[in-house]
Amino acid sequence: MRSLRSHQSELLAIVQAIAAGEAGGLRDILAAVTPGGGKSLLPVLAANALIGAGLCERVCWVVPRDSLRLQAEEAFADPAWREALGHALSVRAADNSPGDPCRGLAGYVTTYQGIAAAPDLHLAAFRRHRYLLVVDEVHHLPALAEADAAGGRDHAADAAAAWSAPIEPLLSLAGVRLLLSGTLERADGRRILWLPYRRAAGGKQEVDLAAPGWAVVGYSRARALAERAVLPVSFGALDGEAAWLGPEPEGGGERPRLGPHRLRAPAPHEATRPALFTALRTGFAEGLLRRAFLATRSLRAERRRALGAAPEETPRGLGKLLVVAPDQREARRYLDLLRHWVPPGQTGSMALAVSDEPGAQETLASFRLTAEPSILVTVAMAYEGLDAPEVAVVAALTHIRSRPWLEQMVARATRVDPRAGPYESQRALVFHPDDPLFARFRWRMEREQGTRAKPDRRPPRQPALALPDWLEEELAEARERQGIIPLESNALTLRLSTLRPGPDLAAGLAAARAPEDQQADLLTPSRAERQLRHQLGDLVAAQAVEDSAEGLSGAIPRGASLYHAYNAALKRVLGKGRGEMSVEELEAALGWLGRNRLREHLHLLEGDHRFGWAARQRRDWRPPVGRRARA
Repeated sequence: MRSLRSHQSELLAIVQAIAAGEAGGLRDILAAVTPGGGKSLLPVLAANALIGAGLCERVCWVVPRDSLRLQAEEAFADPAWREALGHALSVRAADNSPGDPCRGLAGYVTTYQGIAAAPDLHLAAFRRHRYLLVVDEVHHLPALAEADAAGGRDHAADAAAAWSAPIEPLLSLAGVRLLLSGTLERADGRRILWLPYRRAAGGKQEVDLAAPGWAVVGYSRARALAERAVLPVSFGALDGEAAWLGPEPEGGGERPRLGPHRLRAPAPHEATRPALFTALRTGFAEGLLRRAFLATRSLRAERRRALGAAPEETPRGLGKLLVVAPDQREARRYLDLLRHWVPPGQTGSMALAVSDEPGAQETLASFRLTAEPSILVTVAMAYEGLDAPEVAVVAALTHIRSRPWLEQMVARATRVDPRAGPYESQRALVFHPDDPLFARFRWRMEREQGTRAKPDRRPPRQPALALPDWLEEELAEARERQGIIPLESNALTLRLSTLRPGPDLAAGLAAARAPEDQQADLLTPSRAERQLRHQLGDLVAAQAVEDSAEGLSGAIPRGASLYHAYNAALKRVLGKGRGEMSVEELEAALGWLGRNRLREHLHLLEGDHRFGWAARQRRDWRPPVGRRARA
């Protein structure tokens, strides 16, 4: 039987008080949970209590990335938590197909982009039912007033404001709002959508955690370590030096050669970012990647021996490597390097997940749910919310030095893997460039988790530096074309340091429980829908093949195939297309198709202008000139 963490228990007590009418007018809950601390169960707890009490009818869970929709489904489908909580709620990963996004279930999961693409569809759903609205990683959404005042400072800000505008009406209509975040600040300094603010000392605006009508649940990294919800982190800081060509002089002439400059320095200066930019595109990157690769291979060999696995076996729990690249071009170069370090038969254990790569979402799912791939190279797709406990090593080959971004990246390796042995034997290992910007982030992380530190330890001094939006890959490529030109770099010394719990965590660690096992592959509603749609398609195709052999294809309009005609007839019989059906409707359609022949229902297409138009489109279609030539 699984037990709740402290923040999960706090959230449960709050929603039970709301459901019982004991919380006054409280309808807003903010859960600030350290990355990797386990936010995914909070929507399940809230929905189970509020829907069960009739205060809400459905739940809508909004996530920042498409790859997180299936993970949200799995949180509701997890059989161990269904048994422990006694709930039977199911949600589906919805697209923007017409009709009810829930398809008869207790709710649906969508993305910021999905709501922005079809705001009326989601607004209509919220007007029909009282929703519990869960906004995941709410810090991505800027307050609209500040977004308007900014006037479009950059492309990323414009995109974020475009998400805030259609989500704000849903927040207004929701019966209860649960806002989740691993950080309560934005890199650009703007306020976060919907959150209350107050003016702190020095005139700085900060989230008002004591605002009336709000309940706040906090879960710090120190607390998560005490409860063994996350792993201690070991950092491998690699120093190096880099040289590059600077911008072309205004009066013309040759570009100046700058460097070599060391990455490691007491404080950031004007060469820090150019040196880092160069290092990630030249020899230094290969050196850091090689160290991360060897550390992963050593870890997997050690765990393989502990498990007694045969050489040809690939059990779960051996540990995986996540490589975070600065842009897509470098991600592909890193993957090529990795493939040269293994025998040809093992290259299938490595994969690439970037936005321009076909099947990127399927690659992410395989990395999470199967033993292979064991190495994933990405840019930004997997840095936030990726629930892959087997990730044990991260190669942080990224320019980004925003604290929230780095916290999310490090958290990919701090999840406890129940298949990897005792908690005490696990650790997160992060290899990174040893620059002063990363050093300051590491110091803050160390301070916040109660790490044992020397009394005279002080944070590195950090003067004000412009922070470009490194998440926009186009910016990095433009800088390379128009600004500096990387020449060379090399790795120097490696420093290892481990952030472990300090003395203040001893009591919590003594009472912590062992990690629970997790379910790897669940039949979520969206997976069930896809399987049933495929089965329906197979049955339709089988009938079309059988009947075409009997010469029935002559009975349909010229230009139409029997398969398309049968699909159209099935849609007329059932009253809707397969893409709009719920799981129950798809199962009923399979049962009907098993008892009936579609050739007996072709009369439904007579005089049907929609089908006639579609047949003409297929009849008149011609391949493009290039394809005709190749044919």
